[in-house]
Amino acid sequence: MKDFGKLLKQAQQVQAKLAEMQARLADKTVEVTAGGGMITVVMNGRHEVVSIKIDPEVVNPSDTEMLEDLIIAALNEGRTKVDELIKAEMSSLTGGLPIPGLF
Repeated sequence: MKDFGKLLKQAQQVQAKLAEMQARLADKTVEVTAGGGMITVVMNGRHEVVSIKIDPEVVNPSDTEMLEDLIIAALNEGRTKVDELIKAEMSSLTGGLPIPGLF
């Protein structure tokens, strides 16, 4: 039973470190662009969109599809960058060991 107590304590420590990491990620941001800088999206480490900037030149009422596509591209790129940020944080937390289910 000693081993179980030790294992439980380790699990609690990992859970506390995960909570700390999530708090740090909320403060970190990634910035991505699409359309050669016509769309800029900033996302935090929780995949929340913090800001979107749109170059007025890309706003064409007769071609809203292009604007929509650029926004989608920027948001998807932002999500990818945040995922990379999370993986880097997880790697530092786990010492580089891939632990299934943590990400």
